[in-house]
Amino acid sequence: MQLIGLLGGTFDPVHFGHLRPALEVAECLELSELRLVPCHVSPHRAQPLATPQQRLQMLTLATAGQPVLRVDPRELNRPPPSYTVDTLESLKAEQPEANLAFVMGDDAFAAFKRWHRWERILELAHLVVTSRPGFRLQAGEFSLAGDRAELRGAGAGKILHCEVTALDICASDIRRRLSERRDIAYLVPHSVRDYITEQRIYPSD
Repeated sequence: MQLIGLLGGTFDPVHFGHLRPALEVAECLELSELRLVPCHVSPHRAQPLATPQQRLQMLTLATAGQPVLRVDPRELNRPPPSYTVDTLESLKAEQPEANLAFVMGDDAFAAFKRWHRWERILELAHLVVTSRPGFRLQAGEFSLAGDRAELRGAGAGKILHCEVTALDICASDIRRRLSERRDIAYLVPHSVRDYITEQRIYPSD
C-alpha cells in the first residue's frame, strides 16, 4: 500500500526547521513521497510576505536532489483560504488507492479539534505528530497507532507519534535577521539564501 505524506505551511521562507524533520518523517515511515504544500492564505496565520511564486521557488530550490520530498502547489492554485481538508480531498480523488498521512507538530495537534472540518480530515488521512525526543503524546480520544505498519493497514484515522530532530528555527526570526541585514547562512539552504538576496524578497531596515 502506497503511503503519501503531506506537510503544509506558509514556508515564508522554508528553512532547515522544516526540511530536516520532513526528511526524518519520510525515512521513519518509509513514505513513497512527502509533499510539501505551501498554503495560499492560511486561516491561522498572517498573510505571507513572499509571493506564492517566490515561496514555491524557494521550496523547489530547497528540495532539489532529495526525491522523496516533493513540492505540491495545489493550495496556491485554489482561491483562499487554504484548508487542509480540501487539499486531502483533492489528493485522495487523484490517488484513491494510496493512504495519506498528514504531518503536524505537537503544538498544532493540541488545537486540532478547532481545525475546519477536522472530523473529515480523519476520514481521509492518518495524522503523524512530530515532536522532540522525550515528548509523550497525549492522544486522548483518538486512536493511537503502535507503528508505521498500521498506517498502511488502515485507510485513515490513526494517530502516530514520530520523534524528530527539533531545530529551533522559525521563519519570523529569519525575516527579522534579514530586516537587520544579518546573515541567515545555516538557517536555510544556500540556494534559498541566494534566491532571497537576488529577489530582495524581505525588506531590510
